[in-house]
Amino acid sequence: MSIENLSCNKSFDGWHKQYSHYSETLNCTMRFAIYLPPQALSGSKVPALYWLSGLTCTDENFMQKAGALRMAAELGMAIIAPDTSPRGDDVADDEGYDLGKGAGFYVNATQAPWNRHYRMYDYVLNELPALVESMFPLNDQRSISGHSMGGHGALVLAMRNPERYRSVSAFSPISNPVNCPWGQKAFNAYLGKDTATWADYDASLLMRQASQFVPALVDQGEADDFLVEQLKPEALESAANHSGYPLELNRREGYDHSYYFIASFIEQHLRFHAEHLIR
Repeated sequence: MSIENLSCNKSFDGWHKQYSHYSETLNCTMRFAIYLPPQALSGSKVPALYWLSGLTCTDENFMQKAGALRMAAELGMAIIAPDTSPRGDDVADDEGYDLGKGAGFYVNATQAPWNRHYRMYDYVLNELPALVESMFPLNDQRSISGHSMGGHGALVLAMRNPERYRSVSAFSPISNPVNCPWGQKAFNAYLGKDTATWADYDASLLMRQASQFVPALVDQGEADDFLVEQLKPEALESAANHSGYPLELNRREGYDHSYYFIASFIEQHLRFHAEHLIR
């Protein structure tokens, strides 16, 4: 598989690089970013944290705004940030910001016209790791994290594939999408009217039924404008209490939904993942 380097920037003695490649899973050209810490440049294979961004974002938001690269360099951890949806002139889209391009919701769509391209679940789980692990000095130790829609995706991927990930974390995740407007709109379009199929992509429902555990850390700002209507962390907390899931959920007074919030606590998240990735 061939990839094209789009940009390359030295940062904290490592390298941030942006690439494009044709995705067989998504039937379109995709872009992703990777940060390789200095340890990866000296012959060592390093573990990787996959970061999934939220609605309207691309691979650039986290890498440029979160302030994560200094700590990734210190810990010897690569960071891989895919785009949030398929892209291209022939990819289905919607006028709303919360459906279509920039809003893939990390599901495998089953409904036309979305099912031709929108298979972000398989892309993040299989195709992207296979690509980067074959081309960069990465070992097979992976963790996953994300924000908002990406926090939903990270939690779902980790809970459905506990053998693939050492840890999972999220900022302001959409915790119970089957019961919030964002999730209901996206799932109705991508997955259809049979709501029974939606449960496979709901973190709270998956956590309530879980029997295999991936250590989980969630941070939620108490001043988040989307807290009550869209995010519903109480559903995730209730599910963890029911199943005994190892979830640490921190409610942060005064913090909102922005990258100012993420930047304030990203060090704690990276150190959390390092405890499970680097042994």
